[in-house]
Amino acid sequence: MQRRLMLNSTQVFYFTLAAYFDTGLLKYLYFMIFMSLYIFVLCSNLLLIVVICMNRSLHEPMYIFLCSLFVNELYGSTGLFPFLLVQILSDVHTVSASLCFLQVFCVYSYGAVEYLNLAVMSYDRYLAICHPLQYNTRMTHNRVALLIALTWFLIFLVNFLTVLLIVPLQLCGNIINKVYCDNYSIVKLACYDTTANNIYGLVVSACSVFGPLILIFYTYMKIFKVCFSGSKQTRRKAVSTCTPHLASLINFSFGACFEILQSRFNMNRVPNTLRIFLSLYFLTCPPLFNPVMYGLKLSKIRLTCKSLITNGRY
Repeated sequence: MQRRLMLNSTQVFYFTLAAYFDTGLLKYLYFMIFMSLYIFVLCSNLLLIVVICMNRSLHEPMYIFLCSLFVNELYGSTGLFPFLLVQILSDVHTVSASLCFLQVFCVYSYGAVEYLNLAVMSYDRYLAICHPLQYNTRMTHNRVALLIALTWFLIFLVNFLTVLLIVPLQLCGNIINKVYCDNYSIVKLACYDTTANNIYGLVVSACSVFGPLILIFYTYMKIFKVCFSGSKQTRRKAVSTCTPHLASLINFSFGACFEILQSRFNMNRVPNTLRIFLSLYFLTCPPLFNPVMYGLKLSKIRLTCKSLITNGRY
């Protein structure tokens, strides 16, 4: 058996993305839809990044963390949309191994940064609402910069190691049943033992998802406790700043949950179009949803954007 596997294993130079199906002339309609979505993601997230960076009144920890979130939306979208647009127009849905590994890095680091960034934002809201007198001394600009730098550096390092573990794998196939590359689909193609990949993947997933979620749940328990026992002004402040954050968390978790279920379990009974939509949800909806949510809900950002558009100045 081992000898047969050795004979069938090979160095893969490209992957075939089998989830695409022939749509005829409709592919041009799909191309225009996804192109429009990508342009909207670029414009809306870039607008809010520029507004936060250029307006000194927004140089507060909450808005700086938001800026990091919007940068991540641009990063994740750029790792998907251009690739998706090329594949939609292509008749042969193949991707080189190097580009596939790069996309794995982008997709997984985007998701992990998103969760960790949301956890840091919840910690910031916890300090602002539960310890307002100590907030300025505990959430200094140096600490904000350190938290953002650690978020990005640690996630990039962890996911770089993830890619390093899949690059040398000897594979017995090159067909990925998705519209983009992902780590688990490649690992399933391996001919030999992938225990190291599976253990590392589970540990990274637990730390990247459950770690931030535990911190978020803890901080919101404290926030809700203060709100129920505090003044009406405290509750109003908590609602205005925490509602968009909770909406972002639920929206992203909804998509990430479907992606994990689809990767780990047999979803052949689910219609192909629905499977594609669910697999793309966590990569497309948060970048579309977050700038609109925060732009509408946070009065400082809303008023600054309105002033910029109507008067051309901050």
